Amino acid sequence: MVNRIIGMVFWLGVAALVAVAGLRFLYPAKDQYVPYLLYAGLVCLLIYVLGQWRDIASMFARRQARYGALTGVSVLVVLGILIAINYIGARQNKRWDLTTNKQFSLSDQTRNVLSKLDTPLQITVFTQEENFGRFKERLKEYEYISKKVTTDYIDPDKKPALASQNQIQQYGTILFAYKGRTERVTSDAEQDITTGIIKVVQGQTKKVYFTKGHGEKDPASAERDGYKSIADALGRDNYSVESVVIAQTGGVADDAAVVIVAGPKVDFLSGEIDALKKYLAKSGKLLLEIDPPEKPDSPPLSNLLALAHDWGIDLGNDIVVDASGMGQLVGTGPEVPLAASYPSHPINQRLKLITGFPLARSVNPVSGGVNGHTAQGFVQTSDRSWAESDIKALLTTGKVSMNAATGDKPGPVTVAAAVSAAAAASTDAKPGEADAPKPETRVVVFGDSDFATTAALGLPGNRDLFMNTIGWLSQQENLISIRPKEPDDRRVTMTAVQQNNVTILSLLLIPGLVFGAGVYSWWRRR
Repeated sequence: MVNRIIGMVFWLGVAALVAVAGLRFLYPAKDQYVPYLLYAGLVCLLIYVLGQWRDIASMFARRQARYGALTGVSVLVVLGILIAINYIGARQNKRWDLTTNKQFSLSDQTRNVLSKLDTPLQITVFTQEENFGRFKERLKEYEYISKKVTTDYIDPDKKPALASQNQIQQYGTILFAYKGRTERVTSDAEQDITTGIIKVVQGQTKKVYFTKGHGEKDPASAERDGYKSIADALGRDNYSVESVVIAQTGGVADDAAVVIVAGPKVDFLSGEIDALKKYLAKSGKLLLEIDPPEKPDSPPLSNLLALAHDWGIDLGNDIVVDASGMGQLVGTGPEVPLAASYPSHPINQRLKLITGFPLARSVNPVSGGVNGHTAQGFVQTSDRSWAESDIKALLTTGKVSMNAATGDKPGPVTVAAAVSAAAAASTDAKPGEADAPKPETRVVVFGDSDFATTAALGLPGNRDLFMNTIGWLSQQENLISIRPKEPDDRRVTMTAVQQNNVTILSLLLIPGLVFGAGVYSWWRRR
């Protein structure tokens, strides 16, 4: 009778363990019962072992049983090792991305933004249940980078009230909640997700004003020489873009986070310069992009050059030429100097990509500074470049050589410089913002405006350099980083002749060689 009871206890334990496996893999929603069934099963098996200890001991007295026990213990040890490895791996996650441009790894910008979180960020995905996996694949990387990120997945069809409460209009909407603020995106791309996080973390959109009326680059133009692509990139970093004619407004708006003067062809009026000076006096942020003269007899932009000089930066009346041959690697000529290394500055602290500057002039920090403003160069061309002073010969014949006697300056040549100064007054700081950055006036000068046009953004680092510059100017250092890249297009494009050759090779020649080798081997064996 006792043996029958002990036998029933054994089968109850087995049934409990089978139920554990079934719940874990078939009904994960009921896994709250798993621990109880697991403990019950183990207790039942322990009772069975204690009740049958004599039979078990006598069985192990035989040699065959001992060998079997040794094998069983070895199997258990191996299983224990595998379980330990999985346990450690679940808590010490490490992944390797072997793709060319790390398309499955989060960008530096995303990591920067996540590292600055000081309170929990709740991410809620509203989509149909069968699509949860697509979003989990991306968002689990965000959770891995920051412990402050938590995610939840809701099917709007099963919880329509919750979807309506959060104003969800379509499947695939991601809701970000941070410090009482919310933001929504409708894409699982890293760039869009990170943009949503930036917006909800910052809580407000900063305005970037492009000046117009002097032949500047147009942020609304999608042409090769337009700035629409870079304006779109600014929007993704939570900036709003507007244009301003300072001669009409009489000044710069108080809500301007950055003012950009992108490649003017004619000089600013003295009243416009005064308006920019007043703006800078109130912790303003100015980006000057001054191109070389279009013609040898083009009038100089004297007022703008004088404004740059007031901040310790002089622009040369020259054009930078690069004879290193680096330009040929990216399909450009010597008139497009490239930069691959950068003097240390917050703008380029993470920049390790090549940048190019079509028709750039030299930008020279004034030694000792001006008015207490000491500028620092942060982009330099190669040692084999120089600043060509004979603009007429370069523009007419395209043939020049380095000649220091005529005023040419040997490389490396600085093509961008930055300067900052503590501001006496500020329009940035707001009451109650204890963690707001100390207000500063910041000015950046580039000797080229074409590097940020649609045509030039194909160079690997141009977009990041421009966006990092805006991030530094607006005192948002968390945006200074390398941004998400699009996956490489790895397709092979072939002509019709090449396609026919591949077809003949794969369907006729290679099978024919294999068949011929088989026939030859058979013939020799005969």
